[in-house]
This record gives sequence, C-alpha cells and structure tokens, in this order.
Amino acid sequence: MQHFSIAIHGGAGTLTRGMMTAEKESAYLKGLQEALNAGYSLLAEGASATEAVVAAVASLEDCPLFNAGKGSVFTADGTHEMDAAIMEGTGRNAGAVAMVTGIKNPIRLAQEVMLHSNHVLLAGEGAMAFAKQRNFETLPPSYFFNQFRFDQWQEIKGSDRIQLDHTQSDHKFGTVGAVACDQNGAIAAATSTGGMTNKKFGRIGDSPLIGSGTYANNATCAVSCTGSGEYFIRGAVAYDVACFVEHLGVDLQSACNEVIQKRLLDLGGDGGLIAINREGMVSFSFNTEGMYRGYRKSDGTFYTAIYRD
Repeated sequence: MQHFSIAIHGGAGTLTRGMMTAEKESAYLKGLQEALNAGYSLLAEGASATEAVVAAVASLEDCPLFNAGKGSVFTADGTHEMDAAIMEGTGRNAGAVAMVTGIKNPIRLAQEVMLHSNHVLLAGEGAMAFAKQRNFETLPPSYFFNQFRFDQWQEIKGSDRIQLDHTQSDHKFGTVGAVACDQNGAIAAATSTGGMTNKKFGRIGDSPLIGSGTYANNATCAVSCTGSGEYFIRGAVAYDVACFVEHLGVDLQSACNEVIQKRLLDLGGDGGLIAINREGMVSFSFNTEGMYRGYRKSDGTFYTAIYRD
C-alpha cells in the first residue's frame, strides 16, 4: 500500500527551552496536533494531498497562537494583510493571494484562485474582488484582534522598525504551512502568513510566491518555508530544494540541509522548511534555535516539536 503522510510548521526562530511557560508550550503543541489531525484524517479517508494541506493550514489559521489568519500581526496602519499559496505536485497547478484583509482562511481563497481563475497570484483589491465573486465572507477587524499582537505593534508603532513576529527577545518567523503525500502518491504544499509587524508599502514576503516559499512537483518534492522572506525570495528556496533532488539526484533531507544550512545562510537569511516526496518521506531543516513542526504518517508515527534538541 502507498504510504501517506503529512507534515506542518508553525514558524521558526529563537525558540529555546524556558522562554515560554509550560502552559503556553502545551498550547502550541496542541495547535500543531489539531492541524495534523485535520489533514491526516482526510488522507486516511482517501482525500487528496491538496485537501489535506488546506485543512491543516486552515486549522493553524484558526489558532491565534500562529501568525496567520486569526493570529495575524498588525501592519503599520493597524490592519491585517495576509498572504497564502498552494501548489499541487500533479500538473503543478498553483494559486496564491497577497495583501488580503478580513478573510478568515486565506489558504482557502488561494485554493479558489487555483481552481477557479486563469491566474496564479492575485493581490490587494483584485484579490478581494475575486473573494467577493466567490462568496467569501469578509470578517470585521475585531475577529483578528489579539492583545498580544497589538502590544507587539505598539512597541514599534510610528517607527521604521519591522518584526517578523515576536519581540527581538522572542524572535519567531510567523508563517504556517503544510506538505502532504496522499494514497495515490500525489503531493502538495500550502503556506499562509500574516507577514511582518509594522510592515509598510504593501510588503509581500516569500509565502505566496511559487518557488520561493511554496513549491510542489510530484517528480521531486513539496516544500513550505518559513523565515526571513526577502532572503527566501532571493534564493528561490523552495524551488532550490527541488532542483537539488531533480538535477543532482540527492536525497530529500540532504537537499533541504544544503539549501537551509548553507545556501540560505550564505545569503544572510535564517528560517526553515518542511518537505515531502511521493514516498511519503518527510524532511525538516532549520538554521534557527527552533521551529514549530510535526508530522503524522500512515505507519503510525506521530511527532510534534518546538526546539532544536
């Protein structure tokens, strides 16, 4: 029988033991477990990898602990601008949205772009017009309000500073993502983010950019990234991993390590990624102190973690 599996991430960064309470650590692990279960249960029923990654990412978007959907950080204007992307390894179909507001699950809107438009990436007012056409509800700012996120913004409001998620003493790259392999051996990747605290000028990171933060190809692997977005864009990180697999024939873990532990660091970037191939093999790699991550496989293994050790 074809092995199937799913892996997720909830951001990478300066995550070391003792930095959070046991209660908060437990809450993060519970959020990861719920997302894994949401995606895995669909895979076990025979659903596609695409359906599984959407369900997993939507679960993370609904959890205020992660910087995506409900937990999105504040922009310089005090709003929430969210980005998301999805890509299927079969046919390399993809959809993405950027700078959307009021959308409960941006990953579901990205899926709509993939399925019901002739485009890959829609942004800003155009993406919102498309959402309205597809009957997406626009939620009020109160749904996205989070006191912790608001306090983060207040610390740097009015300055030119930006933060990837938490304060500099608790530095975490706020992105969520999932990769999956289904019972037919098809793979998919999905990524969603609330961006940077206090971001200006319509800044868009790597998450909605196919090949940078999100990529999938049945012939190689599916990848979802989290980190300092500008560097992931410059390095075309997600596609770079697939290139090592395709053109050099290296195994998936080695490809991930080469890109994250060497090539990204050479650019000056930090962060991490998750990846999967058609055999259901899962790989993680990150060059930070930790990364919220986990996987669940059809062989019965279940794993969640935060720290490097």
